[in-house]
Amino acid sequence: MDGPLAGTRVIDASTILAGPLACQILGDFGADVVKIEHPVAGDGMRGHGPSREGTPLWWKEISRNKRAVGLSLSTPEGAAVFLRLVATADVVVENFRPGTLERWGLGPERLHEVNPGLVLARITGFGQTGPYAARAGFGTLAEAMSGFAHLTGQADGPPTLPAFGLADSICGIAASSAISMALLARERNGGQGQVIDLSLLEPIMTAVGPGPTVFQQLGTIGARHGNRSTNNAPRNAYETNDGHWVAVSTSAQAIAERVLRLVGHPEVIDEPWFASGHTRAERADLLDDHVGSWIAARSRSEVVEAFTGAGAAIAPVYSARDLVEDAHVRETGMLTEVPDDDLGPVLQHNVMWRMSSTPGRIRFTGRDLGADTDAVLGELGVPADELDRLRDQGVIR
Repeated sequence: MDGPLAGTRVIDASTILAGPLACQILGDFGADVVKIEHPVAGDGMRGHGPSREGTPLWWKEISRNKRAVGLSLSTPEGAAVFLRLVATADVVVENFRPGTLERWGLGPERLHEVNPGLVLARITGFGQTGPYAARAGFGTLAEAMSGFAHLTGQADGPPTLPAFGLADSICGIAASSAISMALLARERNGGQGQVIDLSLLEPIMTAVGPGPTVFQQLGTIGARHGNRSTNNAPRNAYETNDGHWVAVSTSAQAIAERVLRLVGHPEVIDEPWFASGHTRAERADLLDDHVGSWIAARSRSEVVEAFTGAGAAIAPVYSARDLVEDAHVRETGMLTEVPDDDLGPVLQHNVMWRMSSTPGRIRFTGRDLGADTDAVLGELGVPADELDRLRDQGVIR
């Protein structure tokens, strides 16, 4: 089997990055994903990140399990072809600015005329309505507005943005969940589709935590604390004597006690303030000194082995090389090699979770622009001479 979504057709009409990731996940679990790109410009994801001899590496993963079609939706001829494709689909994912599909005659009402069972997922920076709906939306903006940047960084430093697409990725994972819910609802309500309105901002707001609730109830605003936490201590990143870093967490009281015994300071465990994470956090300087000095005298392997043996929580701070070389990551299949015509065996993240009865799999890597246009449109009954005409007009590639 190709996964729980085998037999489901998804049209990925989205671009960088949340929508394509959502569709990657759906494709990993069996959906027939048809990737729609502008026939000339393609998806901007093709130019994102490093490439090898002109072959974009991120594209090979984000567009795996997707058949590539070059089609201009902004032309009447292209819109007509798109409607024929929509009639065969279960899901459409798009991330144009609000009103764009409507301007092309492809708004939700029109799509549902063609296919009442369609699930239309609309991903934007700030949603389909509200004062900011028309603004350009990128993950960086959501990371700034969500409270993430405000809480991230050193106490005496500036707000810090992530060096990767955090908001987009959280949104993409959320979108795959929302689409799955909508497909289940369709099954239960007699086949009626619906529209999903999802912004980049809301999922990362949730991930940041209950800051608005705390402000509304207590009038307090969170602040930056570097790698420390206001909820427990010791909690930080510590450097070992061989130049590596490790992260320690003591969210559970028993773990905190084990850590302090291990580093040779059992006397603090009996202090009244040690009994809760909040009061331990008030003495983070002391606890960081105890833990940090012990770790600084040892190598990373010695530290990890000692913490693991003591039942304390620790993890090395990994680079991409460390992940690739980690025995647990490799043995459990978190990374997997996939054959590719351009790159040979290419290492990628595996499907995101394991399912015992209907596992997903990577069938093929990201395709060239328009590689499957003739095959996909041929399935709709578009004759060869019409394909030639549309291609000559620049409507398809």
